[in-house]
Amino acid sequence: MNRFAKIAALVLAVCLVAAPVFAQSADKGPATGEKPAAAAAAPGSISIYLGGAIGAGIVILGAGFGIGRIGASAVEGMARQPEVAGSIQAAMIISAALIEGVTFFALIICFVSKWPN
Repeated sequence: MNRFAKIAALVLAVCLVAAPVFAQSADKGPATGEKPAAAAAAPGSISIYLGGAIGAGIVILGAGFGIGRIGASAVEGMARQPEVAGSIQAAMIISAALIEGVTFFALIICFVSKWPN
């Protein structure tokens, strides 16, 4: 199986896990429109929390792989050309900081998306 098919299957699986979140409002019952006792006790269903957890996990994995690749490439570049090690290190730190900033933003979006309205 090629890489594109694996990524497409992963995206489809994440979409299918997140789909029950949009199926029904948390404040209405199945047929009567009344609020069930279980929904009154819990602020949201488990699928909302599961979606946030999966999203946060994917964000962390992506950031970890990205920063790992930056570090590996920087060390390899420093080994090939030691005279430019300072500029490579500065560029590596800036790139890692940008990735961490986007990671924190995505994590906040994952956490905020599961808060009750």
